[in-house]
Amino acid sequence: MEFIELHLGNYVISHGYDKNNKEIMTQVTAEKFGKKLIAVSRIKSLSEKYVLTDYVDGRYIYWEYKEDYEDVKKQLNSPS
Repeated sequence: MEFIELHLGNYVISHGYDKNNKEIMTQVTAEKFGKKLIAVSRIKSLSEKYVLTDYVDGRYIYWEYKEDYEDVKKQLNSPS
């Protein structure tokens, strides 16, 4: 399994949708960024501020990361 190491901070958990099709979200504030290894297979998308990963029971997490977007993109595109 391939991993990427990122400094992650605040995050938002998406729990799904309510009966009105409104996304149910929980925001979590971190005291500081911390190192985390993420399985590349769990990554669904990358933006300039967030990396979206899958979680348990069909949930998703939007993690705020500290690294430069272009650097992370290069790491994800580099052959293993």
